[in-house]
Amino acid sequence: MQKIARRALVASSVALLCLTAQAWAQEPMRVRGTVEGMDGALYVVKTRSGDTVKVALTDKPLFVAMAKVSMADIKPGMFVGTTALPQADGSLRAVEVHIFPEAMRGTGEGHRPWDLEPNSTMTNANVEAAVAGVSGQTLTMKYKGGEKTVVVTPQTVVVTYAPGDKAEVKPGTKIFLSAAEKKPDGTLQTARITYGKDGLTPPM
Repeated sequence: MQKIARRALVASSVALLCLTAQAWAQEPMRVRGTVEGMDGALYVVKTRSGDTVKVALTDKPLFVAMAKVSMADIKPGMFVGTTALPQADGSLRAVEVHIFPEAMRGTGEGHRPWDLEPNSTMTNANVEAAVAGVSGQTLTMKYKGGEKTVVVTPQTVVVTYAPGDKAEVKPGTKIFLSAAEKKPDGTLQTARITYGKDGLTPPM
């Protein structure tokens, strides 16, 4: 009886590990890279790590462009996202700020770890106040359950979203995939490609 119980426990443990591994395998991936060309209907992309991957699109993909704007375009009341790095005083230094169109207000609201750089974070929130200072502009950003102070420096890349066009995604275009799924054959599939206009690298 004890042997049967042990076998059942081992079998259930193996099944749990398999399910966990499957869940990990299906975890969406973020990909940053440059389009090198096409292989049939697949985009050939060189990632920032130097790997080459092939990207397939879902049936109704969305193309979203990112265009460069300036710090002056950030106003109180806007809903923005920022990738930032922690500072010694507890504030955040913005690596980039992306201004959401009003129709995208509330997208991914909150504060979380991000993988652009070591220790980087992503904060999507409402700009409560914007104050100009010696080193740049300080933003007070509020989201459900919290608030962050973010410093936008002259080195911060500020962008906004614009309607995209598949025809603009060609060799040399810098892209960002926020949620790519790895298929059994090694290709990646995505429902959305965010790309930089006029040679811009999506700073996310």
